[in-house]
Amino acid sequence: MIPKSSAPDITSGDNASSKIEINIPRHLAIIMDGNNRWAKRHGLEGNLGHKKGAEAVRNTVEHCAQAGVEVLTVYAFSSENWRRPENEVNALMEIFLESLTAEVPMLHENNICLRFIGDISAFSPILREKMQQSMEDTKGSSRMTFAVAVNYGGQWDIANAARILAEKVEAGEMKASEVTPELMQQHISLGDLPPPDLCIRTSNEQRISNFMLWQMAYTEFYFPEILWPDFDKDALQEAFREYGSRQRRFGRTSEQIEEAEG
Repeated sequence: MIPKSSAPDITSGDNASSKIEINIPRHLAIIMDGNNRWAKRHGLEGNLGHKKGAEAVRNTVEHCAQAGVEVLTVYAFSSENWRRPENEVNALMEIFLESLTAEVPMLHENNICLRFIGDISAFSPILREKMQQSMEDTKGSSRMTFAVAVNYGGQWDIANAARILAEKVEAGEMKASEVTPELMQQHISLGDLPPPDLCIRTSNEQRISNFMLWQMAYTEFYFPEILWPDFDKDALQEAFREYGSRQRRFGRTSEQIEEAEG
């Protein structure tokens, strides 16, 4: 259960009483990679790797809420994942439905807002209904936003926003010359929230696989070797330490940053 206190709980080393200051990202994005490899490594069926991965999601939500992260976005099912074996896709859908049933009351109780991004029209009616109800149930929660990308692709996201603006131009509601990045932002998934500061991809796969292409223009990336089911609080703390060691310049020089901070 997630403690209701929103005070950060990030510690250094084995001494839990030794607190250190770590630069916590406002928005953390995670590509959860390695469930199947974890299962193979342990001599288990792939479905059990996904179930273990679901436990890691629950723990990560808890740790992020404790640390003071404002937005956590996880890549749960990409638009390309439909290409996987049918039995694996079906198992993923079952785990997804079970997780919604089990976890949404906990999210609501702990003031965490659940949002889904992606084209959910491809899912079964019962799953779509459960997703919509879950978002409605947690809509007023403000402690942290937990966004789950399902049947999501960054190219789809950008094309969808462009289509919306094109329809407005076609209807005479605006001119093509009025289209700006700021206007596109309004129609991109999670465009009302801060962009990801840090993206973690587990299992040391160093690519973003069509995830939040628009939103991650200035995101820091971190690629730990750990497989997703083994991702725990210590791994999260290490990611935050690495993130805190970097200087984010956003096009400026180091000297400009240091002058602004000094």
